[in-house]
Amino acid sequence: MLLQSRRRRGTLRGELALVLPLRDSPAVRRRPWVNWALIALNFAVFLLEMASPVTGEWLIGNFALRPTALLSPDAWAASGGWPLVTLFTSAFLHGSWGHVLGNMLYLWIFGDNLEDRLGHGRYLLFYVLCIALANLAHAVANPTSPIPTIGASGAVAGVLGGYILSFPRARVLALVPIGAFVPAVRVPAWVFLGLWFLVQLASGLAPIWLHDLTQTVAFWAHINGFLSGVALAQLLSPRQEKAEEPR
Repeated sequence: MLLQSRRRRGTLRGELALVLPLRDSPAVRRRPWVNWALIALNFAVFLLEMASPVTGEWLIGNFALRPTALLSPDAWAASGGWPLVTLFTSAFLHGSWGHVLGNMLYLWIFGDNLEDRLGHGRYLLFYVLCIALANLAHAVANPTSPIPTIGASGAVAGVLGGYILSFPRARVLALVPIGAFVPAVRVPAWVFLGLWFLVQLASGLAPIWLHDLTQTVAFWAHINGFLSGVALAQLLSPRQEKAEEPR
C-alpha cells in the first residue's frame, strides 16, 4: 500500500508487467478540454494533499471512499448522505507521485481519443459514471472494509474499456521489457488493453482461489470500471459515429 492503513486503486502503469504506453495512433479532431481539465484537477488535488501532512490527512479522512460507510444506512443518516459524495471525490485523491503519474499517463494517452469520439459533454458524463460504477463494485466486493480507498484508476479503467470498443485496431507504442532490453513496440490496442484486463481479472480472482483477502489494490474497481466503460461507450457514442481506427 502507498498509504498506511489505506487501500488504493493501483496505478494502471504498474499492473501490466511494467509495460509502459507512450502514445497511440489515432489523431484527434478537436482539443480534449475535458480530459485536460480532469488531469489538471487530479494533479491540483494531489498537490494540495502534499502541501502538508495535516492537509493530506484531512482530505483522505473526509473524501476517501469507505465501503462500510457507503453501504451503511446508519452512516448515511448520521452524515446526511456524505458517503455518496465520497463515491466520486475519492477518484481525485492519490497516495504518491507514482500513483497519480501512472493513472494520469493512461488518461492522457487514451482519454483524448474517447473524448473526441463521444464529444465533451458525453465524455464528462461517461467519466463520472465510470467513477460511480467502479467504486460501487469495489464496495460490493468489500462490504465490511473500513479502509479508505483512493485513486482514479477505476474511472481510467472505464476509459480503457471505452477505448477498446471504439478503437480496437488503433496501435499503441509501448515500452516492453524483454530481458535486459526495453524496446518500444507497436501493438494493437485490443491486444494491449485486452491483456491489461486479463491481468486485472486474474488479480481480482486470485484472492478467492487462494483464500487470501489481504490485497491492497482494488482490482474489482478496475474490472467493473473497464466493463462499464465498454457498455457506456456503446450507449453514449453518437449514432453517426462508426468504430474506425487508423492502423
